[in-house]
Amino acid sequence: MANLISFLRALLAIVVVSLLFFYSRSVYLVAFGLTIVVIWMDGLDGYVARKLNESSKMGAVIDILCDRVVEVTYWIAFLALAWIPLWIPLVVVIRGILVDGFRAIALEQGYTAFGSTTMMKSKLGVFLVSSRASRWLYAAFKAVAFALLILAYTPGLSPQFISVIYPLAYASVYITVFFCVVRGLPVLIEAKRFFNLEKSP
Repeated sequence: MANLISFLRALLAIVVVSLLFFYSRSVYLVAFGLTIVVIWMDGLDGYVARKLNESSKMGAVIDILCDRVVEVTYWIAFLALAWIPLWIPLVVVIRGILVDGFRAIALEQGYTAFGSTTMMKSKLGVFLVSSRASRWLYAAFKAVAFALLILAYTPGLSPQFISVIYPLAYASVYITVFFCVVRGLPVLIEAKRFFNLEKSP
C-alpha cells in the first residue's frame, strides 16, 4: 500500500504539471490544490508503511525514487514555463544523481537512507538527512515553493495579491534549493567510508 501511494504521488505530479500548460485561472487553482496533495502524500506513504508494518529497504528506495520524480517533474516544468533559471533544476538533478549514487553503494552494504539502518553516522548528518524533522521541513519548503510559484503565475488574480505572493514564491524557491543542497552534503561526506581504499590492485 505504501509503495502504491508513492507511485500514485509521482503520477499525480506529472498530471499536475501538465495542467500548467493550460493557461486558465481555474486550472491553475486546481494545480495549486493538487500540489499540496502531492507533497502531503510524501509523508502519507511513510506513515502507512509504519502503520501497516510495511517498512523495508525496497520501500525506502521506492520512496526516494518517487521523490526524485516529483521534484524533477516540477522543476523542469517551471523551467519550461520560464519561471525559473536553468541552474535551479541543474543543481537539484546533479545533487540527486550524486546522493542516490552513493546511497546505492551504501545499500549494497546493508545501509539505507533513513531509519535504523541509515548510512548516516554523525549526529549532524542524521539530523539533516535522516531525521523526521528535517524530512518534514524539506517537504514543507517544497510544498510552499511549488504551490506559491503556481499561485504567482495564476491568471486573473489581483495585482495586489500577486505583488505579495511573487516575492514569497521566489524566496521559498531559493530556500528550498539551498536546503536541498545542505541535506545532500552529509551524504557525500559520509559516503567515503563505503569505498575500500585499501584493496590491493
